[in-house]
Amino acid sequence: MGFFDKLKKTWQDNILWEKMDDAFYEDLTDALIMADVGAELSEDVVRQLQNVAYVKRLRTEEDIKGALRQALAQRLAVGPTALNLSTQPSVVLFIGVNGVGKTTSIGKIAHVLKEQGKKVLLCAGDTFRAAAADQLEIWANRAGVDIVRQHEGADPGAVLFDALQSAKAKNVDVVLVDTAGRLHNKQNLMNELAKMRKIIDRECPDAAKETLLVLDATTGQNGLIQARQFKETAGLTGIVLTKLDGTAKGGIVFAIAQELGVPVKFAGMGEGIDDLQPFDAKAFTEAMV
Repeated sequence: MGFFDKLKKTWQDNILWEKMDDAFYEDLTDALIMADVGAELSEDVVRQLQNVAYVKRLRTEEDIKGALRQALAQRLAVGPTALNLSTQPSVVLFIGVNGVGKTTSIGKIAHVLKEQGKKVLLCAGDTFRAAAADQLEIWANRAGVDIVRQHEGADPGAVLFDALQSAKAKNVDVVLVDTAGRLHNKQNLMNELAKMRKIIDRECPDAAKETLLVLDATTGQNGLIQARQFKETAGLTGIVLTKLDGTAKGGIVFAIAQELGVPVKFAGMGEGIDDLQPFDAKAFTEAMV
């Protein structure tokens, strides 16, 4: 069974695929909306499906599902889903609010990259949350990679500086940087992120850089609001979508891709170290439909 087969949900159970009348398309639209795809985008996808079904004279359930998968996959094709790790070192900055699984996602991605033969270094840049560095160190040990950390309350910029110097000295391939999910207020948080980006640009000006927003899929449309705010203030190159193994239907990825033009790069659906993998739009839509 493929990784994304775990995503199979029950949002289509009440749809009568063999009867493609107005009621069928209304039910499908409602199902997509309930799966967090969003009202406007759901209606757009169903209109496309209706047109394709009419022009190509689609009649069977499998033909209709295939056309729906294609329509959904097109909405995810907004940019490369693979990380840009073309330099040594490359730097990946992880951002997001507390509680979304940011630190654990970093550990799991470190494992993925280590399995690909890359030399990985973790940077414990979240010095504000109690035990955040301890948690990241546990994941570093699980993944078998090094970590740079300091004491709780240390300057995140100083930790990042040390990590980048270490990466250059030790020929590290990828630096994965954890950041705080919450400071005194939103502006302080965004200022801190801006400061960390400046340090990366100064110390590694030619490095390939990614900024990944970690989102909890169970937040539904609130995840789109988070993505909108972080893109505006911090800039984004990709999304890491976590907790797809719960009640989340996963449709929020389509809304994010369409509104913000930001691709999903990783998806997670479990607690194990292997339960977060590079995102595959084709496999994802096949599992959903």
